[in-house]
Amino acid sequence: MPAKRSSVAYSNPANPSAPEKRIEMSLYQRPAKEAARRLIGTILVRKIRGKILRGRIVETEAYLGPIDLASHASKGRTKRTEVMFALPGHAYVYLIYGMYDMFNIVVGAVGDAHAVLVRAAEPLDGWTENLSGPGKLARGFRITRADNATNLCSSDALYLVQGERRRTRILSTPRIGIDYALHWKDELLRFVDADSKAVSKIR
Repeated sequence: MPAKRSSVAYSNPANPSAPEKRIEMSLYQRPAKEAARRLIGTILVRKIRGKILRGRIVETEAYLGPIDLASHASKGRTKRTEVMFALPGHAYVYLIYGMYDMFNIVVGAVGDAHAVLVRAAEPLDGWTENLSGPGKLARGFRITRADNATNLCSSDALYLVQGERRRTRILSTPRIGIDYALHWKDELLRFVDADSKAVSKIR
């Protein structure tokens, strides 16, 4: 069943008269490698405790389901990974090292278990939070495991919108911190805005 869209009208804090345009389900339905690239330049929006936090995504990583040894899905379908095998456009949030929440977006077709890790963003609207790195990004946006399985197409608290149109130079590199994943550690599945100072790490 298609994700139910909210009827709430969202405005752009930088230009209140201009409504924000949500990312369409069609982007989330793309394979992880393509979706990860296309998500560069989109805006992550968080509404929490009366505040609106916005950041332009500048770094992502693609995870290609059960065949990808760096993906949680490679261990099979479990209680934790169930959301990865379900509908695209949902958040997959997990804890790493016992202290950092990591924000991922489920993409692809149902059952593919593809996901995109959002690694870094540029804070907008005068916000000065350091969002360079997936742990810092989740902490800055107040994203926790309580947000796991959030429908990003219908949620009023956590969602993505289109960014301003600009020419973006996107580089692809190997992913970070997955040396255990055999040949998958060398796959060019990390995407960065080459001109952004908010990128977590240059490889």
